[in-house]
Amino acid sequence: MGEKKNNNLLGESKIKKLISRDAVTIYIVIVFYAVYSAMIYSGSASRQMLNMVITLSCYILLSVSLNLVVGFLGELSLGHAAFMSVGAYSGSMLSVAILEKFPQIPLYVRLPIAMLFGGIIAAVFGIIIGIPVLRLNGDYLAIVTLAFGEIIKNVIINLDFTGGAIGYDTEPIYETPKNLLPFAAVAVIVSVILIINLAKSKHGRAITAVRDNRIAADATGIKITYYKLMVFALAAFIAGIAGVIWGHSLSIIKAAKFDFNMSIEILVIVVLGGLGSVRGSVIAAIIMIILPEMLRDLQDYRMLIYSILLILLMLFNASPKLIAIRERFSVKNLMAEAKKRVAEKKKVKEGSANE
Repeated sequence: MGEKKNNNLLGESKIKKLISRDAVTIYIVIVFYAVYSAMIYSGSASRQMLNMVITLSCYILLSVSLNLVVGFLGELSLGHAAFMSVGAYSGSMLSVAILEKFPQIPLYVRLPIAMLFGGIIAAVFGIIIGIPVLRLNGDYLAIVTLAFGEIIKNVIINLDFTGGAIGYDTEPIYETPKNLLPFAAVAVIVSVILIINLAKSKHGRAITAVRDNRIAADATGIKITYYKLMVFALAAFIAGIAGVIWGHSLSIIKAAKFDFNMSIEILVIVVLGGLGSVRGSVIAAIIMIILPEMLRDLQDYRMLIYSILLILLMLFNASPKLIAIRERFSVKNLMAEAKKRVAEKKKVKEGSANE
């Protein structure tokens, strides 16, 4: 009897994990890419959808990685696009070099190597920016990261081997969205799973403890320096991977693209999706990229409508009443209500049988 009860509890635990908030987030990402891929490879997707998929994937990577810094660590960063630029240039240069020396190496070998290399170089820059700002927070940190982003952009523009202001020629490694989609999808899915598991781990709890109360976290023995550097490095690594994929989707990379406006755009996505919410970052990135394309036919009124819709989305996301409604109709609450109804029916049947 006890063994049967333990098996039932174990089964219920597995079901809870399968329908948990984090699991649903992963399902959303997988289903999204499965449907998108099916439409693209079957030829039913429009040219607009095909051209948008890599940009969309890169912004999802950027938003979930920035959410690590802003949402989980609680630090405001305004130079996240700089890490993407570092990854884009370093990974693309390596890919070009590999292609020139070993032209027989296929894309499925060359691109992952370039993604790993670009991510590592970006992570190194993340540590470099992390070290001097360990004692800074709030507005001071925001100003330093903003300055860092502008410094990186101007350094790239003034270097000869990066192509300067003209840009770096990536024509030799240019790939179509169809060829890049599998790599982008895998990068997004792995990054989402990684961040979700990190948030649930003891490291994730330590990071949120630093965010909630730095003094208390330090008093309990949490290594604030270590976790700050880890978050900056991991966020930069993911942003660097996004940069490498982005670089392979263009025929030329220009440093001017990775400016302050791009960093703000990524921050808006994170805030719109909710600080500390991986699912929110994914959904907000999809909305922010698809919405302007849907309004493209409106021409002069496109940005006006886009801005109004963005304000309404922000209000919708922040309204206490609407938050309560969303919580009420969440998967967790719906499953709990369904389970409660089943238990009540079972109880009624048992009562009728006893009578």
